[in-house]
Parts: sequence; C-alpha cells; structure tokens
Amino acid sequence: MGILRDYFTPLHTSTKRDYLPRMCDAKVECMKVARQFGADFWDGDRRYGYGGFRYDGRWKPVAERLIADYALAPDCSILDIGCGKGFLLYELQLLLPDARIVGFDISDYAIANAKEEIRSNLFVHRAQDVLPFQKHEFDLVISLTSLHNLYLPDLKVALQQMERVGKQKYLVVEGYRNEEELFNLQCWALTCTAFFTPGEWEWLFKEFGYNGDYEFIFFN
Repeated sequence: MGILRDYFTPLHTSTKRDYLPRMCDAKVECMKVARQFGADFWDGDRRYGYGGFRYDGRWKPVAERLIADYALAPDCSILDIGCGKGFLLYELQLLLPDARIVGFDISDYAIANAKEEIRSNLFVHRAQDVLPFQKHEFDLVISLTSLHNLYLPDLKVALQQMERVGKQKYLVVEGYRNEEELFNLQCWALTCTAFFTPGEWEWLFKEFGYNGDYEFIFFN
C-alpha cells in the first residue's frame, strides 16, 4: 500500500458548497447532463458541473509538490489519467520543460478546449480501457478526481492499468468518514458512482492490485 497524500485537499476545501440546494435542483436531470462530460459539465451552469473550468494558476503548488516528493528528473515522463483541460500538466510542463508530459480524458470537449500549450500532448481515451503504453513507461502516473466515476468492474481495470504503466502512482478519489459527509457527497456529486469510506477504498486498492499513493477528499 502506498502513502496517504494531501496535495489536492487544500484546493478542494477552498471552494464553498451549498449541499441541500444542489440536491433539490432537479438533480437527476443535472446528473444526466453532467455525465455527458460536455460543454455544460465544464463551462455551463454550476448546476451541471464546474460552472466554468478556467485556468487560474492554482495548480502550480500541486505541481511543485509532485516534482519534489516523487523526485522527478528534468527529463522524466508523466501521465495524467482524466486530465480534463490539462491545467496541472501545463504547470508541470512549465517546471519541467524537457519532460515527456502526456494526458487523456473521456471528454472530447475538455481535450478540444485544453490549455493550448499542452493540447498536442493530450488525447481522448477511457480510463477503463487498456492503456496504449508499455509496463512502467512513465515515471509518474496521476489521476485526480476521476476514478470514483467508474463502476467497480471498470475501476478494477483502470487501477490495474495505472499500476502497470507507472513506476510511481498517485490518485485522488472522493470518500466519506461519517453520515454527514456521506449525505453531503450524495447531495453534491453529479458523476460519482463509487461511494466508499477510506477503509473501503484501501481494501479495493489492495484487492485490485494498486500499490500507489492516494488521497481522499471529503465534503464536510
């Protein structure tokens, strides 16, 4: 089992969320729209997703910590599973201009509207499909807030593929520790299908053969 990290949590907790209004705002219909991962999810009304997913530089501290903690060399290779518009990869590219930076996402819209400087390094792919890379091809493979959107059979494949292609791994998934956090997560989540406690997630990692690092975000 890998190390429990805390890179993403400061970004997650910086956003204010009103949970009950979200649940009461035609949530089933909003979930259907969000799960298309199109323009509405990324840049439409907040009820469908991010409410405007734009570059603002907030990913730089995360990139710096990844480079430091994983001892990434200037010519390293990095893969992002579920990269969205590639903002974190862009920050990594700025800090490691000689590195091989690659990312993919299920969303055609996200890739088409990714940061221009990184867009040519990104492609459309599903995390639950076999990755077109060799064993341990990347020095670091990351996946932030994507894998909890998969059902268990697909999650198993995704974790095994992540383990296969990465020398070092780090992922972030949603979770809950008590009834209040479970309620808030169920109110807020539009695309999540895996609602687990940290202990359940850790059991799944072991069961599915994932040995990398991980982080949980909570809705409190």
